Amino acid sequence: MQEGSKKLLEQPQNTIRLKHYSYNTEKSYIDWIRRYIFFHDKRHPKDMGSAEIEAFLTH
Repeated sequence: MQEGSKKLLEQPQNTIRLKHYSYNTEKSYIDWIRRYIFFHDKRHPKDMGSAEIEAFLTH
């Protein structure tokens, strides 16, 4: 399956598993990605840039 056809959170999850990170690290990373997306009203991360990252981190 190609990366573009996978669900959004499956892409980083697969990368994390490929790098053999711990399960708790995987859960933490996915949770932070989910928080970032919901903070910006479910916008896709590819449509956001450094301004949105800064807004999330300074919130």
